[in-house]
Amino acid sequence: MAKIDEVKEILNSLRIGLSIVVGLLVVIVGSTIRLEQSGDINIYFYLGLLVSLVLLVVFLQIIRKIKQFTQKIKDL
Repeated sequence: MAKIDEVKEILNSLRIGLSIVVGLLVVIVGSTIRLEQSGDINIYFYLGLLVSLVLLVVFLQIIRKIKQFTQKIKDL
């Protein structure tokens, strides 16, 4: 497999991962907001906040990797 094909495959995998992370983030933030609006502040509310922050960090790392591999394609 050519080097450019390998980089493109990695980029596609990163984009799929990014889509999954965004979907999870939307669902978890929505559920956390629902808990807050109903006044049901419990362990699940705080767990939702924690998981949202972790997913946000993962989101930013995936974006950084996509940018890195996009630059790599430009150099090939």
